[in-house]
Amino acid sequence: MLRRWLGVTAAVAALGVAAFAQSAPPPTQPPPVPKPFPGSNPPSTPPGKPGDPATPAAVVPAPPERPNAPAPQDLNGAPVYPAADFLETFDAGRGQKFFIYGTNAPYLDIIAFYRKQLGSGGQEIFRTPAMQRFDLGRFDDQSMAYPPSVVVKDYSANGSAGYLFVAGTTEKRYKTIIQIVPAVGR
Repeated sequence: MLRRWLGVTAAVAALGVAAFAQSAPPPTQPPPVPKPFPGSNPPSTPPGKPGDPATPAAVVPAPPERPNAPAPQDLNGAPVYPAADFLETFDAGRGQKFFIYGTNAPYLDIIAFYRKQLGSGGQEIFRTPAMQRFDLGRFDDQSMAYPPSVVVKDYSANGSAGYLFVAGTTEKRYKTIIQIVPAVGR
């Protein structure tokens, strides 16, 4: 029994060493300096070297404008957490839409906001990762695809980096996602 335990321990240790050896970061090299295309006019002043105080800091592009952000009447009175970024709209069918928002506010802060705004404790859907639903009205299976609701999900559970949202070449992670499905025909 001891020999078997030692064999398993040695195998696990060997795998750990192999994984560690493979995950060593590659040596860093300076980024390549862009060169002008043939026939183009070179810049009048040469660019500074990285780290040079005269070189401006890298500019991170702003996320693109979200032209399809819902108007307040599209949400039929459903509240939106003030610091949430609008991410996407999805067609839910039968004239309903899902409106997806992201925020880096803690999950419990978002839950407290919706409890106060909607006057309801909501319903816990999952404990891990935490997910809670707040009903916005009655569900009519003849005219609706989904119950009108606000669903809040914790994407930072178990050490996760968060929900990855990509728009073009811009990436951003969100700890908490809010999905709003408003009632139709109110």
